[in-house]
Amino acid sequence: MRVLCAFPEAMPSSNSRPPACLAPVALFLALLLHLSLSSQAGDRRPLPVDRAPGLKEKTLILLDVSTKNPVRTVNENFLSLQLDPSIIHDGWLDFLSSKRLVTLARGLSPAFLRFGGKRTDFLQFQNLRNPAKSRGGPGPDYYLKNYEDDIVRSDVALDKQKGCKIAQHPDVMLELQREKAAQMHLVLLKEQFSNTYSNLVLTEPNNYRTMHGRAVNGSQLGKDYIQLKSLLQPIRIYSRASLYGPNIGRPRKNVITLLDGFMKVAGNTVDAVTWQHCYIDGRVVKVMDFLKTRLLDTLSDQIRKIQKVVNTYTPGKKIWLEGVVTTSAGGTNNLSDSYAAGFLWLNTLGMLANQGIDVVIRHSFFDHGYNHLVDQNFNPLPDYWLSLLYKRLIGPKVLAVHVAGLQRKPRPGRVLRDKLRIYAHCTNHHNHNYVRGSITLFIINLHRSRKKIKLAGTLRDKLVHQYLLQPYGQEGLKSKSVQLNGQPLVMVDDGTLPELKPRPLRAGRTLVIPPVTMGFYVVKNVNALACRYR
Repeated sequence: MRVLCAFPEAMPSSNSRPPACLAPVALFLALLLHLSLSSQAGDRRPLPVDRAPGLKEKTLILLDVSTKNPVRTVNENFLSLQLDPSIIHDGWLDFLSSKRLVTLARGLSPAFLRFGGKRTDFLQFQNLRNPAKSRGGPGPDYYLKNYEDDIVRSDVALDKQKGCKIAQHPDVMLELQREKAAQMHLVLLKEQFSNTYSNLVLTEPNNYRTMHGRAVNGSQLGKDYIQLKSLLQPIRIYSRASLYGPNIGRPRKNVITLLDGFMKVAGNTVDAVTWQHCYIDGRVVKVMDFLKTRLLDTLSDQIRKIQKVVNTYTPGKKIWLEGVVTTSAGGTNNLSDSYAAGFLWLNTLGMLANQGIDVVIRHSFFDHGYNHLVDQNFNPLPDYWLSLLYKRLIGPKVLAVHVAGLQRKPRPGRVLRDKLRIYAHCTNHHNHNYVRGSITLFIINLHRSRKKIKLAGTLRDKLVHQYLLQPYGQEGLKSKSVQLNGQPLVMVDDGTLPELKPRPLRAGRTLVIPPVTMGFYVVKNVNALACRYR
């Protein structure tokens, strides 16, 4: 930067005033001195950061990552999935063999699969081959037969119309699935709003029936888990089975009391302690709710409450978030399944791993309602693409992030909420596009202005691959379609997943994070000690 000033040819006398331009020069030199001292002091602060009021958006944020040791190591199956028992209703279980669904599910492997949900309370087990004969009602065989008849009738109709062979119509099954989806959605919504549910029957060798309508305190529930463990151990195929629970709800006072009683009795019986979390009441949600930092931070407080009880009785016990949804009551159309909901989902993944939660199970992979990853037409939604990128790029080792930048000064009685959130992990070692030692950042920018981030320290002058995810189409934040680095993400015509192509950024380039977006940034060849070994 140059400062130009015109000085008089002759020096002024001792009682003369200094040239007017010396004031800005002095101010400029003082500013340089201040910045130099701040830099030497190594002003590093943990995430998150925000800007001071009145500052220009060109403020540069310096970012570094501790690469010597990970602060946490989560499960290899950290991001896992759930299926609700409602898929059994009306023969839906058969649709899980759909090639399209299998391809989408395979993209999110490895993962645990949890089978559970509200309809578990109405799920019965019978060791009968054909329950329809004994109960007088339709069973799975009935629905499977109707399903097969539907395919035959559709194929025959197509043959008569076009005189072609069945093999030339692989989309017949998909069309039938979509028709079933629409019918099933109406049935489930009717049950949900009327609060009346019909029982389901499974033909499995198990006579256990979930008790419904009976209150159980924490200590009694713990005794039940101990008894269940003792029943499983003599059975060869279940002798080494893991047991998880108690799967409580939001940790309010009465729930914490239940968890305390359970942990006191059965803390050593379960392999991991589980609970569920829902962010928003789906009946009153608005699109801007997904951008509220206060909402994003509610999960952190719940984590601390759960950890406090668990560590009191079983220090170091694994904790799972065994069911997370953005909105209750099945979600809200054009909101829970939109790009906007991704901010909650991606922040959930970052926050849980950063605070030491071992596994998070997303409710649901494929289901009715609008909280799922795949819609009823078997199309991946924005949260699916986020999850796919997470699986491909993020490894289980969590790294500490440090930033140096200007922040707002706290005011009395005001809590600072942070709209720029940065998380760092070792890059997934199964991704052969990157050598071990690489680091992946994922960044959420909730500001209405872009943010500039300069990589410093061990990240300085490294090549970066950008995976920027933005809404696609005219709907903006409500869009159910997304684009990766400017290219729309859709499944290929042959039913396979598209290639996730990064945008290379030259070494040393400042990261420019667009407003109200989220993305992943792989910093290549860092040779991070924490990331070189599994």
